[in-house]
Amino acid sequence: MAVRSNPTGRQLRLGAELRKLRERAGLTSTAAAQLLGMKQAQVSNMETGRVGVSAERVRTLACHYACSDRALVEAIADMTGDRKRGWWEEYREILPAGLLDLAEVEHHATHLCTAITAHIPGLLQTTDHARELFRQVVPEFPPPDVEHRVSFRIKRQAVLFRDPSTPYLAIIHEAALRMQFGGPGVAKGQLEHLLGMSERDDITVKVLPFAAGSFPGSGQSIFYSSGQVPQLDTVHLDQAHGPAFLDAEAQLEMYRVLLDRVEAIALDPAKSRDLIHNLIRDL
Repeated sequence: MAVRSNPTGRQLRLGAELRKLRERAGLTSTAAAQLLGMKQAQVSNMETGRVGVSAERVRTLACHYACSDRALVEAIADMTGDRKRGWWEEYREILPAGLLDLAEVEHHATHLCTAITAHIPGLLQTTDHARELFRQVVPEFPPPDVEHRVSFRIKRQAVLFRDPSTPYLAIIHEAALRMQFGGPGVAKGQLEHLLGMSERDDITVKVLPFAAGSFPGSGQSIFYSSGQVPQLDTVHLDQAHGPAFLDAEAQLEMYRVLLDRVEAIALDPAKSRDLIHNLIRDL
């Protein structure tokens, strides 16, 4: 089988999960290769996402690794099934690979959650709002790059409109709602769009008001994507140098707790809509 030179984020995650299964079994890659009748390089290539793996091979590996968690095994096996190119591949030579990986994670997620302080979440941004954000990046993007990033961001929002749509919880700090990116007109259009999206059945918007005071994770923009089983969840942290993806079980558990605490102190959906209504009225 041909060796991939640039595996996607999902292919890398599949390989990482196979490595975790092996390590839980207490096997080195050399010992696993001997057990499976393979070369050590083959095991290494599978675990780095450089070669494809079939669902049946995943089940065979799990059996040899004495993994009894059938839900996890089947969820990993399902990761091998979608081999067609996603829409994000048309941007592969245009945008950083991390952005494409984010779109791929969103596409396969069973539930999405974000907690954000300074910006409206990307999945809920208007075209005008997104364009203004990308115009403010340092170093400055050339106009064509701005438009590529805007179109990519808007296409990502399809996960909220497909059938079935992906349930989405957005916890947004009041500060993000009051920032008038692009001026009052753009800000008003963004808030009206956010209000309309918050009324969709599978979208929940909760506002974290200034009055809530301090809260955990206040310095981060956190995006949590749920997989078929909790072990396959992913945390995405939006950073100045590019996106970071976390999937270690301890990290996932920490961010679950953090997001639960933030959600608990946010306004409920009805009061959140009231606050947004008042901000629109004041513009």
